[in-house]
Amino acid sequence: MSEVKLNLVDAERVLHGTIHGSFVDAFVAALSAEPETIGELEAALARYHKPRDANGYFSWFYSTQCPTNFLPNRGSSSDSPESADDLRTALDAEPWDAGIVVIDLAARIVAIDSLYSQPGPEGEVFYHDGHALTDIPILYRLPDDWLFVNSVDAYRWSRERHLRERAARPACDFRPILFGRPLLEFLVNAYLSLPMETASAAIARALTSDDDEAGHEALAKEISTIHARWLLTVRADLRGESPRDVLLAHQDFIDFDLHTRSLQWSLQNEGPPCLAKNSFAYRSAGFGTHEWILYYDLVRHLLHSLFELQPIGAARRVEDANELLATLDQLKIDWLESPQPDLDGRIPAILIDNERKRLPQALRPRDMIVDEDCPMCQLFGDETSPLGMGVGFWHLDGCNMDDDFAFSFYKTRQEWEVENRRREEFNKEFNRKWVEREQRIASGEPLEPDPFFDPEPFDFEAG
Repeated sequence: MSEVKLNLVDAERVLHGTIHGSFVDAFVAALSAEPETIGELEAALARYHKPRDANGYFSWFYSTQCPTNFLPNRGSSSDSPESADDLRTALDAEPWDAGIVVIDLAARIVAIDSLYSQPGPEGEVFYHDGHALTDIPILYRLPDDWLFVNSVDAYRWSRERHLRERAARPACDFRPILFGRPLLEFLVNAYLSLPMETASAAIARALTSDDDEAGHEALAKEISTIHARWLLTVRADLRGESPRDVLLAHQDFIDFDLHTRSLQWSLQNEGPPCLAKNSFAYRSAGFGTHEWILYYDLVRHLLHSLFELQPIGAARRVEDANELLATLDQLKIDWLESPQPDLDGRIPAILIDNERKRLPQALRPRDMIVDEDCPMCQLFGDETSPLGMGVGFWHLDGCNMDDDFAFSFYKTRQEWEVENRRREEFNKEFNRKWVEREQRIASGEPLEPDPFFDPEPFDFEAG
């Protein structure tokens, strides 16, 4: 018993047919690309199962158009008896051989009643090269809003509720707000609202002298305060959430997906397929770590530019604000689209776009060599050498970001405070042990080697 009946559902049609049960695991893994249509699902499947020919994966499946009342806002209510009858008619709910599987892209529900396998929202599949299964494992994780049930009946009971929940909060790209005029207006208004006595003399000195430490601290404090206020302010145009909430909402999911793609690239020696720019997942993409850090750098750049453009206490006319908005908008575009020295000449807009496409930032072996005068390093960096390294990957870690909750990676202040207490306790314990150890050494007391304080020296002669 190795075949199952598979039903694929999107907003327009239902495909159904019989397929080998092993395909189901790959289909479920492909949902990590957040497909909304059967066509997008087929494109995502290529990451896990290479197509053998141009006919695709569903050439023998039967297709049924979804009725007008199959989804909310397409006719009558989706929880009406007529909708339930239409669903029964459109689906082929007759089990086959090892069982039956339904993957509903519109409702984000997977129903698996199969003796062959029971893939879940997180797991591992092995890459199929179009001819045979390989030993290359690919990890996957689905977004949290996917529901897994174990029967077609449970799917039918859950579908209407899931559809209503998704319709109530449709996917949206908030970048026009976070990168657009709302951001610029907030920064300009916050700057122009600063009282004239707000350390203006110290800040003015900082803008003209690199040696004024007090002035630079005052300037950094004002910039950090405005930046944090923007990130933490709840906004109606963000559905009652703050910019920080939106920026971190999907970070873990996107980072994990990019991590698995990097692993797959390392094992296959070629990059896995990316998301298409016209796909749902690209158009409504959340924010990963790279975009979160680059967004921090962009806002800091704009705020520094504001203080340089118009000193505190200058005229505060409407014309001044409009001129600052226009200037900031151009500065934003220039920064996003220009090579940045702090990014080793990389262009922020391209880095952001690559993350939206789920494309890891690959490095050639020679790009990872630090010492160009080291002969062994040169061999490692030579792609034609047997000793040459494989592909590497470039990452941002946010080490330059202020150490405050607003700029941290923690979603709640409670998580941030718990981590701070843990780190403080670790540092205290480390310092206590260090002082105690130094005192014992100073007194001449013999000590057992400690692998933490006394790491073994690297033996260059070994081997």
